[in-house]
Amino acid sequence: MNLFEIFLKGGIIMWFILFASVLGVAVIIDRYIVLRKAKINVPAFMVRIRGFLKKKDISGAVSYCMEEKSPVANIVRKGLKKYKLGHERVKEAIENAGSQEVGKLEKGLSILATVSGIAPLLGFLGTVTGMISAFMTIEDLQGSANPSDLAGGIWEALITTAFGLMVGIPALAFYNYFLNKVKKLVGEMEVAANDVVDFMQDSSATFDDIEEEIEIDL
Repeated sequence: MNLFEIFLKGGIIMWFILFASVLGVAVIIDRYIVLRKAKINVPAFMVRIRGFLKKKDISGAVSYCMEEKSPVANIVRKGLKKYKLGHERVKEAIENAGSQEVGKLEKGLSILATVSGIAPLLGFLGTVTGMISAFMTIEDLQGSANPSDLAGGIWEALITTAFGLMVGIPALAFYNYFLNKVKKLVGEMEVAANDVVDFMQDSSATFDDIEEEIEIDL
């Protein structure tokens, strides 16, 4: 008996588990690509940004942020675009941009969490319905069923639990892995944002003579 035949033995619940597994794999691949692209060398990035700010080259700093195309660079760029409007507006712009970037990073994680929880439950549901069917067989045979009559029904019922756990356990592991990655990126964004805000506040007097306001969009 091959894997496909074993799958079919599990009944209709197996198709729901299969759908959950496909959905989980799609989210895992998508989040892996997004989080990998989001990773940058934050200390090196901030050294370059401070270099631009010391030279009062806001345009250069914004252009450099656009080249990086990472969440950290995006929030710094949004803050730099508002430098002319004052420290509070810069801080507000960075906070708003940070919320948007966090939302992008966490996109799909709720689906992965749902898959990790619902796949084992679907498996247990399939097992329960299979066991009900096995006991109905006993009733139909008026208690004269032999072990072989029950063994087939029982192992077929347990297939759904096995497949549900096979889907749910990896999904939960990847969910926690991605969640930790997002938390790390959020921490880096907070450090970079605070660094830029503090630097611009300390050097606010040096920016008074800059008349051009950056209006570079995404």
